[in-house]
Amino acid sequence: MLVFIDRTNIFVKAGNGGNGCIAFARQKHRRGGPDGGDGGKGGSIFLEVDKGLRTLSDLRYHPHYRAKNGAHGKGKKKSGKKGGDLIIRVPPGTVVRNRKNRELIADLVNPGQKILIAKEGKGGKGNASLASSLDPAPHFAKEGQAGEEKELELELKLIADVGLVGYPNSGKSTLLAFLTRARPKIASYPFTTLSPNLGVVSSKEREFVLADIPGIIEGAHKGKGLGHDFLRHIERTRLLIHIVDLTGYGKNLSLLNFRTINEELRAHDPLLFERPQIVAANKIDLLEARKNFPRFQKEVEGQGYKVFPISALTGEGTEELKETVAEELQKLRKRETENRGIGETEKGSRKINEN
Repeated sequence: MLVFIDRTNIFVKAGNGGNGCIAFARQKHRRGGPDGGDGGKGGSIFLEVDKGLRTLSDLRYHPHYRAKNGAHGKGKKKSGKKGGDLIIRVPPGTVVRNRKNRELIADLVNPGQKILIAKEGKGGKGNASLASSLDPAPHFAKEGQAGEEKELELELKLIADVGLVGYPNSGKSTLLAFLTRARPKIASYPFTTLSPNLGVVSSKEREFVLADIPGIIEGAHKGKGLGHDFLRHIERTRLLIHIVDLTGYGKNLSLLNFRTINEELRAHDPLLFERPQIVAANKIDLLEARKNFPRFQKEVEGQGYKVFPISALTGEGTEELKETVAEELQKLRKRETENRGIGETEKGSRKINEN
């Protein structure tokens, strides 16, 4: 079974450059001029996004990476061979930071995206390259330079269009399983979901990716429960589905849970709280939930949210929810495209004015 790992540290060391060579040409009756070759460059290390990867588990269990050193120069002005480059593959959504100062190095999102993470050491000059009018036959050469070495912190933020949020055991995983082909673990106890799950939803509009994260509880932003560790996986989403178990409304639990989740989102990241949100009032197939729905709907719609009564178990109401989410995503994508266009126009205007 593949273990989901979304944070790890690795050490990378680019190859050292080879040393330059001290040598002189051999001639029949006298010693010839300098002919020591240059050292070869070391190998560099790159990070490349592989769309087939979903976790950082390979890097967790193999945290040290060293590229090959360059070969030393030889006589007859032969340069040393370059050390082979090393490519480390990471999943889409990998954030790379310098472990020592936590400076952001890269946010790797697109499949095939590739960055240089540790640069090779240059090869040292052989005495043939160091000859000059002042010293036509140098008896020295230069050592190769050391390759860069870094300690990196890698953090995975899943890439999904829509994030599912809610209290533990509210029905998020059941809804994910119903709408997609994903098969998350489902059971009637809290924290059944121990790692994020992704699924692809097909709608009339287009497909979209749905992410289910472990349930959030009060105090999650302080480290309680499991939600805090995984809230970052919905930071890239365009829209949230907030799923609420209606069967607890008799004690005002449904509304209280709804408010608590939103406060946790705000505490983690105010921008996450401001993300468009659609509310799925779950377990409408149960009598208690049907009785509680009108009051819950009035309260939540009064706060400006769209509310859909659904049963993640039977599928009741999920088609309307799915199509509404797809339509909202289309609107959001269109708005993003328009905003990018305005931004590019403003940049162009500034350049014209500057000229």
